[in-house]
Amino acid sequence: MKKFLFGLFAAVLVLALAACGTKDEGSKDNGATDVDDAEKGEKTSLTVGASNTPHAVILEEAKPLLAAKGYDLTIESYTDYVLPNKDLDEGTIDANYFQHIPYLESQMADFGYDFVNAGAIHIEPIGVYSKKYDSLEDLPDGATILISNSVADHGRVLAMLEEKGLIKLADDVEKVKAEVDDIVENPKNLEFDANYEAALMPQLYNNDEGDALLINSNYAIDAGLNPMEDSIALEDKESPYVNVIAVKSGNEDSDAIQALVEVLTSEQIQEFILNEWSGSVVPVQ
Repeated sequence: MKKFLFGLFAAVLVLALAACGTKDEGSKDNGATDVDDAEKGEKTSLTVGASNTPHAVILEEAKPLLAAKGYDLTIESYTDYVLPNKDLDEGTIDANYFQHIPYLESQMADFGYDFVNAGAIHIEPIGVYSKKYDSLEDLPDGATILISNSVADHGRVLAMLEEKGLIKLADDVEKVKAEVDDIVENPKNLEFDANYEAALMPQLYNNDEGDALLINSNYAIDAGLNPMEDSIALEDKESPYVNVIAVKSGNEDSDAIQALVEVLTSEQIQEFILNEWSGSVVPVQ
């Protein structure tokens, strides 16, 4: 009887110890703390959504710099302007890098996103392209100008054309929100057609549609165009349409996001941007 009780006790003790061991191992498998990761030298993962060019290219260059700071960067590439914010809102990615501030603000207003600008990185001057004419001065009376259907870009495009002397906007209109109806002077009687997806503009240019088109530099570069050489006019480099890192509100001060912005605004990345795109993509620092 004593042997039986002793054996039963021993069996219960073994099971209890095994259960404790399983619980400890499970907690480690379900996610170690930052302290544990630091002690073991493990990298913290960071996922950033970006348009293919130039954003994803810049992020690829930044990968080793982030790795040296302890962050393993994953880049999710997008070919449109809608999904990167949707995925950020749903938590699929930690940050995105593809949009300028007016577009970010319009998306937040339209969809109720609670995002913040975590840091300004670069400017992509928008360009005017034409297969028919070599300069803005050559555009004929009644020329058709194609622009994207992205409302956030309309004010930018019109402000640029005003700065180039083609039109004049009403004095009381906020430039960033300007629309074609806000044009008060149009000496060349330009016709504006804003019915095209931004990503399709290079294709329309190649098809020789319209008399001139305005194309965002990232789409132009993606399509093999060189904004510095192929455009007939380029937005001033002091443009307020700076591209930023967007994150969910409250995450802008996290170590990972701070490290990301620090690397992207570093001298090494700034030099890479200038050398890679010869002024068609300009760092803000």
